[in-house]
Amino acid sequence: MTGIFDEELREQLALAREALARARADGDLDGVQAYQGRIAGLLRMAAKHGITLEHEQDEELGED
Repeated sequence: MTGIFDEELREQLALAREALARARADGDLDGVQAYQGRIAGLLRMAAKHGITLEHEQDEELGED
């Protein structure tokens, strides 16, 4: 079960990062803020469950 959860978190993180990049490219400031929050939330969830995900320090805070 843990492997499936780990895989799902990684997939959701990748999708959120892609959506964040699109929002930035489109100049969608609300989207940028929403996806930054989504990424930070996924990273917190992973940490809570002992899953290490590669990320930038600012992603933990939901900021640029």
